[in-house]
Amino acid sequence: MEKVRLGRTGIIVNKNSFGALPIQRVDKETAKTILRHAYDNGFELFDTAYGYTDSEEKLGYALSDVRKNIIITTKTPSTTVEGFWSDLETSLKRLKTDYIDIYQFHNPKFVPKPGGADGLYDAMLEAKKQGKIRFIGITNHRLDNALEAVNSGLYDTLQFPFCYLAGDKDIELIKLCEEKDMGVLAMKALSGGLITNAKAAYAFIAQFKNVAPIWGIQRMTELEEFISYGKNPPVLDAELEEIIAKDRAELIGNFCRACGYCLPCPAEINIPTAARMSLLLRRAPSAKFLEPAMQEEMNKIENCIGCGNCTSHCPYSLNTPELLRKNLEDYRNVLAKKVSVD
Repeated sequence: MEKVRLGRTGIIVNKNSFGALPIQRVDKETAKTILRHAYDNGFELFDTAYGYTDSEEKLGYALSDVRKNIIITTKTPSTTVEGFWSDLETSLKRLKTDYIDIYQFHNPKFVPKPGGADGLYDAMLEAKKQGKIRFIGITNHRLDNALEAVNSGLYDTLQFPFCYLAGDKDIELIKLCEEKDMGVLAMKALSGGLITNAKAAYAFIAQFKNVAPIWGIQRMTELEEFISYGKNPPVLDAELEEIIAKDRAELIGNFCRACGYCLPCPAEINIPTAARMSLLLRRAPSAKFLEPAMQEEMNKIENCIGCGNCTSHCPYSLNTPELLRKNLEDYRNVLAKKVSVD
């Protein structure tokens, strides 16, 4: 398998890393089976978070007996020192471990620094001194925050959305991390499900030697596909480049990345799904999206109260209400055509 060195941490892991957010959606025993199969087939880094409901607990249940053989990265969303320590102790308990390899600030709105009034970075340093964490990381969806974190020299790793839909500035960020000897964990390597060719996604990221892609996995079939790529890495040939070029032409620009930071919505709109519905209908089997339950969900867009919560929290500065309206219009057009055909 191809290897990745996570910058100055000195941690070297296989190119495939396991994103444990999706295992929230499966039962405990299914999660254990998937996680053990990943471990048995070369996965070494497992990424989770305090906020992923029972993900940490499932990871601890499945892999605590091989703890010394794996790298665990998790995150705290806390904005207070008290919350930081509470999150850390809870994560350690759930994961059945006494240390975390890389502890990350989870998409903070600012970059914590030593001596800050918030006290968060100093808490990280104390946790490291106590041996409860090995390295300090940060995750973010905002390019300006990510750049500030990288240039600060305070963080050992950066977790950032990165896939073949990345723009020039995103690629420059990844190269800057390499210059700064900073490890990169690539989240949303399949762009929240909009990228449907995992082979092309793997081949693209394989070009960047300091990047460990985190594949969000909840099904054994998904896992087997990435295991096969780990054993026989795909080459970015003309065929895959053509697929990437086509997807970039269709997807780059004003689309929802499904990060979920717009939630909760006071009108109970499932924004990460509703704001991407037009793309989902074009890029995946549409039958499940046209069922009555989904129609009801899409109709909630009409209940938007214009509070501005989604717009103010979007890391990509999208006009989310407008995007929702356009998707509802497209959705209803597709639905009407289906009804007329039936």
